[in-house]
Amino acid sequence: MDHVEAGVLSVAYVQDGPSDGWPVILSHGFPYDVQAFDRVVPVLTAQGARVIRPYLRGFGPTRFRAAGTIRSGQQAALGSDLIALAGALRIERPIVAGYDWGGLASCVAAALWPERVSGLVSLGGYDIIDIERQRHAFDPGVEHAVWYQHLFQSERGREVLAAHRAELCRMLWRQWSPRWDFGEETFARTAPAFDNPDFVDVVVHAYRHALGAAAGDPAYDGLEARLAGRPAITVPAVTVDGATDTLKPGGTADHAPMFAGRHEHRLIDAGHNIAQEAPEAFAAAVLTVRAWTAGR
Repeated sequence: MDHVEAGVLSVAYVQDGPSDGWPVILSHGFPYDVQAFDRVVPVLTAQGARVIRPYLRGFGPTRFRAAGTIRSGQQAALGSDLIALAGALRIERPIVAGYDWGGLASCVAAALWPERVSGLVSLGGYDIIDIERQRHAFDPGVEHAVWYQHLFQSERGREVLAAHRAELCRMLWRQWSPRWDFGEETFARTAPAFDNPDFVDVVVHAYRHALGAAAGDPAYDGLEARLAGRPAITVPAVTVDGATDTLKPGGTADHAPMFAGRHEHRLIDAGHNIAQEAPEAFAAAVLTVRAWTAGR
């Protein structure tokens, strides 16, 4: 594992493949970590990729560089972290790929900095949060699926996450991927990533900001204003849905109009943690984007 100072973070990351390979950054979600891509990486490095897997803010050994930095989990911060990491590692125009928070970060980076990104793979289509829409109710099935987001709006929710983070996160794994028999050993390898001292603050802020209940870090106000305008994603993109992902009932094929560049949407036989449940399919999506962009 390596570390690099990138923006407001000291980012812990894992690197695989040749140093001069074509670059791809794989970003995990909540509540997962870099090990979600363990079976994706060999497929990509066999095709010449240089693969970077960062621990997101609030996870694993990644740390904030300054004590006074707001422990924000907002979408503009996540996207900025991704671009800062690429810059710190001197990576030019990587493919960015991820799911959950990692898909959100990748979509934000692609939408706001298309000149810095060559292509995108994202679970859940156009995963940029429409915060104004989030201030209002969805149908009961959707509200039921995101019960944890409602829980985190209260201080009681913060206490539950702080005191029972492993139990809560294991529950989310099972609910979001109902057909994935991951086993206790698999979860136990990832659970230490939740012991980061900023984990609770970042997670709680992420969901309070996403639902319009908490102010963001003023440093990202300009970026959030641009995201509120729902910018189209212009870089080549493959988006995927998990057929049994309980967080995305009905899927996201209808997001296609938000992609102004070359775009393909795929339905994969998996739940929410698609990289770990269907690594070959996730890797295939990255390789498709690589084939589209190799000559650019």
